[in-house]
Order: sequence, then structure tokens, then C-alpha cells
Amino acid sequence: MGILFLPRAVFTSLPSPIRGARGRRDASKRGRALAPANATAQRGPRQRRSQNVEGEFFVDERCIDCDACRWMAPDTFARIGEKSAVFNQPGDEEERFRALQALLSCPTGSIGTEKSPVEIRRVQETFPLPIDEQSLPDVRHCGYHSKDSFGATSYLIVHPKGNILVDSPRYAKVLARRIEMLGGARFMFLTHKDDVGDHHAWHEKLGCERILHSADVEASTADVEMQLYGDGPWSLGADFDLIHTPGHSKGSVCLFYKPRKALFTGDHLATSEGSDLNMFEKYNGFSVKLQLSNIRKLLDLDFLWVLPGHGRRVRFRDTKERNSALEAFLAAKEIEHDNSVII
Repeated sequence: MGILFLPRAVFTSLPSPIRGARGRRDASKRGRALAPANATAQRGPRQRRSQNVEGEFFVDERCIDCDACRWMAPDTFARIGEKSAVFNQPGDEEERFRALQALLSCPTGSIGTEKSPVEIRRVQETFPLPIDEQSLPDVRHCGYHSKDSFGATSYLIVHPKGNILVDSPRYAKVLARRIEMLGGARFMFLTHKDDVGDHHAWHEKLGCERILHSADVEASTADVEMQLYGDGPWSLGADFDLIHTPGHSKGSVCLFYKPRKALFTGDHLATSEGSDLNMFEKYNGFSVKLQLSNIRKLLDLDFLWVLPGHGRRVRFRDTKERNSALEAFLAAKEIEHDNSVII
């Protein structure tokens, strides 16, 4: 196993050389300027979708069908006519709060209200959102999804040896301040090339070192501090393994948080809106069959949580349920693609 060590200047308890990765540490000045915090508000006239029910909340025609609002506030938003719409206005304070959290998280600013919500600052202060305070007390959903990553979900892992951002949320000053209050971020782990979002802005603000597999490095990520080479796996300290899972992209990598049995999968594996496992092969950019092969190798890992970039997260009750779901999914997909021309 290749070991990705942390720099001595940061954590003296760990060795300093990086093994299995190549570092680049002085490239921050090449990053782009910070995006404005109210980027989603800087839009033209809004065209409400006709599928919305009457009332305060609405979705406009700029919706890109990323699904975020539907799993964040399922009592308010639904998929109607291939995009999101308000099918039921919030009925109580909790539903209203969730709808406002979805409003702030919408990557295109497509969710609106008839009047400016007076409690919006209180809602901003809830991010990053706890996911499960019992089984994942130190993992949070950043919200503020980025249009540049088609609304992918990003996460913050709060860890005593340095916090980790998993993929990039949209840059917003209020979110940056909240993350700083939780200890900032030592690393930004980028699962693959599609979900890098505002990584430059976060690096400049937080000083986090960005990690990305070399096979997924493009012009916009050429200055990341740590590039992974080879097939791995690599370790980030004692609690985190990085698992190379090419398929969706050539450099797709999952982060396995071992103490929490949590696997951050990027676009490698998720559940869909109907709660079935999904690999979104329609959006595969490298090899569907290789992606299937690397989903199968996940059976060797001791995880119960799947925390994806796109799609919906899932927690399995136990290893038996997880293996049963994965085996059934793989069997169906392997038959489907056995004689396919897809490579």
C-alpha cells in the first residue's frame, strides 16, 4: 500500500515525505479570484416553472435537475417534467427550514421565494449540515452545491489531525466562515475531475492542500499540491484509505473513512431517486465495464455508508445487507453489459 504522509510542518506526529504522490505546494497564486458569495443571486429575470403549486416557494426554469433539493427537502420539492418543482408548500417551520437550506444549496439559484425570507441568516448558520449525529458525528454536508460540478454534493470531515473537504462546494464567504469555525480544512480530496468546482477559491481561503489522481489532472487542476500516481491504495494518516476506482473517469478515487465505515464515492456508486443502487453509466467518461469491475472490489472493504457526489447517500444495516444489494446490482449490470460494445 502506498502511503500518503502529511507534511511534518503541519503534523509532527507523522513523517513528512509523500510516498505514492507528488507534491506541489507554492501554486496558490495561480488560482482564480474568489467567487462572490452571492453568485447565485446575480441572475436575470426569473421564469417560474408552471409545474409549481401556488405559494411562496418556487423553482424557475434554470433548474438543471441535479436532484439536490429533492433529497434535502422531500416534503416540498419533487421531479415534475424532468426538472424540480414545488409540489407542496412547507407546512411547518421544520419543512420551511429545509426548503431554505435547499434554496441556499441550489447550484443555479433556481429556487426562490416571493419575499426575502427573514430567517435566511439563521439558515446560513446551519451549514455544514450534520448527516447522522449518531453514526457519523464528524461528517457534514457542505451544501452550497456548485453549478461547475453539476450540483455535486461535497462533505467536510472534522478530524483531530486536520479536517478534510471531500470535493468542492460553491465558494461562499458565509460557508467559509463556518468551516473556519470548525477548524478549517487541511486537505481537499477531489474524487475525480468532474467535481472540482471552486477548488482554487477554497485553497486560497483555507490553505488546504488539494489531492487528485494524476490521470484526472487537467489545465484547471494542474496546480494541485498532491497528485496520486499508480493504482494505490494510499493512506492519509491512520484513518483514511484512498482507493483507486477508475471507470467513471480514469482517475476516479474513493475515500474510505475506516473508523466510521464511510465510503465517499464521488460518481463511482450511489443510490438513485428510487433508492436503487446506481452507477450513472449514461454519464460515464471512461469505461463502464471497468467501473463495474471496480464496484465489485468494494466488497472487500468494511463500509456501511455510501456518500456520493451525485445521487443519494445510503446506509446499510449491516454487511449482509450491503453485500446482498451490491451483488444483485452487479449481477444485473454485468448481464446488461456482458455483450455490450461499451468499453
